[in-house]
Amino acid sequence: MWKVLGFIQKNLVWSIPAFMVAGIIVGALTNPAPLKSLIIPLTFLMVYPMMINLQIQKVLSGGDTKVQIVTQVINFAVVPFFALAMGRVFFGDRPLVALGLLLASLLPTSGMTISWTGFAKGNLSAAVKMTVIGLILGSIATPFYAKWLMGTVVEIPLASIFKQIIIIVFLPMILGFVTRIALIQAVGADKYNKNLKQKFPAFSTIGVLGIVFVAMALKAKDILANPLVLLSFLIPLAILYAGNFLLSTLVGKFFFERGDAIALVYGTVMRNLSIALAIAMTAFGNEQGSEIALIIAMAYIIQVQAAAWYVKFTDRIFGPTEQVQTQAG
Repeated sequence: MWKVLGFIQKNLVWSIPAFMVAGIIVGALTNPAPLKSLIIPLTFLMVYPMMINLQIQKVLSGGDTKVQIVTQVINFAVVPFFALAMGRVFFGDRPLVALGLLLASLLPTSGMTISWTGFAKGNLSAAVKMTVIGLILGSIATPFYAKWLMGTVVEIPLASIFKQIIIIVFLPMILGFVTRIALIQAVGADKYNKNLKQKFPAFSTIGVLGIVFVAMALKAKDILANPLVLLSFLIPLAILYAGNFLLSTLVGKFFFERGDAIALVYGTVMRNLSIALAIAMTAFGNEQGSEIALIIAMAYIIQVQAAAWYVKFTDRIFGPTEQVQTQAG
């Protein structure tokens, strides 16, 4: 089972489209309405496991204030407005899709921020802190940004969004923290880090794929009536991610040393699409939520591919690690 889940998690670029197609097929051939009852449990399954490994106490550690501030400035003063502009250009007549693009941009960092920073040999400590700060700030700011930037064209249920964020972000965060402490006390830190820690993201992946499946099933008939609709999302998403990567790379390269620069790139480009999906599917009702969720689901394809390719070019962009340089010298 773990091998299968691990394989699916490592191959999200293929598993996400596969579950999207499966959802469309099921939604086309059956009545998908009963699947609505799965949204809440799948949301919890998606968010809670990722919170268990979240080291909230890292926020209190110092030493990297500059890169943390610059990261959050990019996350909240640049990227959402870029996404808003892209939404107006490409989806001026489809405000719910534009809102989905905005939601995807408003929730920075995910567990993959830490993973990809590690793969690229960046500053892991800074990445952990970015993940916690970005998640908390994004969760608090999202309802206000959505109301401020999209409230004139889409009815933004402010109270509902706040309620859902408490349920799908802060409650799992508290439960995850308690779970982590309890597991460490029960089995010891070494066993937790070696045997248990890496298993939790796989459960989150099940939740992600389940939510994607349900979202596609609920919108299947609309998608089949206009099959090019999903492909139309790829161009604005590609431009959004390319612009984000370019900006963050330039800022990182010119203002920070290699480790912090890599953390900054992944701390600003990787979005918490899982929570964006959860908000879309729980706060806006099934019909609107499914419409909003479509572009967020497509963003997974671009994000995973882009993050993987960026690792391959990291040494060319920022130079090799100090260890490699020392060996070469």
